[in-house]
Amino acid sequence: MPERDEKSFVQRTQVPGGMADPIRWEGLTRFIDDGRIELDKNAVERAIRPITLNRKNALFAGSDGGAEHWAVIASLIKTCKLNDVDPLAYPTDVLNKIVNGHPNSEIHDLLPWAYADKPEIMAVANTVI
Repeated sequence: MPERDEKSFVQRTQVPGGMADPIRWEGLTRFIDDGRIELDKNAVERAIRPITLNRKNALFAGSDGGAEHWAVIASLIKTCKLNDVDPLAYPTDVLNKIVNGHPNSEIHDLLPWAYADKPEIMAVANTVI
């Protein structure tokens, strides 16, 4: 077995392009010190998967306006799900409140995250459906 020259071995094994830079290394190993940082991006991919799957459906929205309305509804449904609010009961209750004269100055009470703090409202909305 021929002996290897240590200098040539080190040159061949060095990371090209300065990837071994300590500043970058700190960023790459940050997840070790902070357990909240995930090692992969699966959570993000799961979150955007429905949007990706529905991309073909958006092609048949009929018009630009139809596509914009579809995007608003998709965003509203996703916001409900992220706040553990039933996406079917929520619009039912909101529309009932709007029809019954809910004041515009209290519109913040109709947002999905306001319903997350009030499960009794969602229980009533579920009985209406």
